[in-house]
Amino acid sequence: MKKQTLSLEHNYKPASNPTENPPVIIMLHGFGSDENDLFSFATELPEKYAVISLKAPIRLEPYGNAWYNIYFDNSQGKFSDDKQAIASRELVSKCIDEIIEKYKVDKNNVSMLGFSQGTILSFAVALSYPEKVKNVIGLSGYINTEILKKNYNQNDFSNLKIYTSHGSVDQVIPVDWARKTKPFLDNLNIDCTYSEFPVGHGVAPQNFFELKKWLEENA
Repeated sequence: MKKQTLSLEHNYKPASNPTENPPVIIMLHGFGSDENDLFSFATELPEKYAVISLKAPIRLEPYGNAWYNIYFDNSQGKFSDDKQAIASRELVSKCIDEIIEKYKVDKNNVSMLGFSQGTILSFAVALSYPEKVKNVIGLSGYINTEILKKNYNQNDFSNLKIYTSHGSVDQVIPVDWARKTKPFLDNLNIDCTYSEFPVGHGVAPQNFFELKKWLEENA
């Protein structure tokens, strides 16, 4: 079901047996994709969750959307537009409030599920506003400290849990970047599970099985 009543266009699937204030999973797609991508496996996630997949605000040509631009032709390698990333961080944070209000989901049980650029942004939202996010499932991404809110390390992370995974032969985001995630989060005393799978920039079937199990255990 496509909706346009939030600040961002989105797809919405209600919880199968809706209780009052069900838990919610908010999906953030990767660079060049859209709200239909991750939403395609919404029906495979635990039925107790409402699922909302947001569409990033920056339109790319000829198709797809982005949370922020990446300039691949930059002379020093890939260059991310951190100002746009911070603007998207704030927009997603605002959308969480709108989702709670509109869909009457449990404000204390918000999970974010991101892929690639959507993971980078999910980490930025959760580390900047941990009071809004209970769980993060970060697939094929890493933590960009440049887009975290100032003094984020003084936040209370006691209720935040993170599952993150990466392909060991990822040709888009080096696995070495992802391997820094768990030590970084451990340093903040954040409960983090990290896994690697022998794939490229994608999600292996066993990866999906593992994240689903993790989600059920941390519901």
